[in-house]
Amino acid sequence: MVRAILAGRKTQTRRVVKVPPAFDFTGGIGDDPGDPKHWGAEDENAQWWALAAGDDVDRVLACPFGQSGDRLWVRETTVRVEEHGYLGPVYLASEDGQACLDGGLAPSPDDCTEVEPHEIKLRPAIHMPRSMCRLVLEITDVRVERLQAITETDVLAEGVERFATIGGTAWKDYSGGDGFNVRDAGSAKRSFRSLWTSTGADWDSNPWVWVISFKRVDGGQR
Repeated sequence: MVRAILAGRKTQTRRVVKVPPAFDFTGGIGDDPGDPKHWGAEDENAQWWALAAGDDVDRVLACPFGQSGDRLWVRETTVRVEEHGYLGPVYLASEDGQACLDGGLAPSPDDCTEVEPHEIKLRPAIHMPRSMCRLVLEITDVRVERLQAITETDVLAEGVERFATIGGTAWKDYSGGDGFNVRDAGSAKRSFRSLWTSTGADWDSNPWVWVISFKRVDGGQR
């Protein structure tokens, strides 16, 4: 995800809609199932809660990841160089980060020590402090749809990769295959499916998902 954002490929993400246990999610209903005002859930008192802003803003199940205009800071894995006297942060998704994993840390005239690759330790993304953030995103749109309703345009916005082959161009297969030829019908969706399931997420149940579009903005480390 981080590399795709840095490369400018990823401007959209999907997250499964989760409603409180007492709610019965009904999905699209009413005269126009495509209208977000008809997406929502009923609670134990048969009260309707919208999944997007409708006429009654007090009865909205707001997207837990934010609304348009909100800003998010991205946590990412970093290399723990500071404990060896080196100046950080060093991000795993960077040339310096990969160099640390491949060659370790070389000594310098400062109070730094030589560190072999097998001694390198990583700081999981969940533990990255805000002060190390280099990626700040601003939400530009939030909507709800079925997972499998994704279009080829949205597949590209999700950051799915394409690459050149002898026969032309293919979508990447994130399960380790040779890829999906772009000329084959449904190949973009199959590529995104392989990305979705590679994280252990369920595709076949076709869950309702939050579709969150965003743009990168200033505010992180350079």
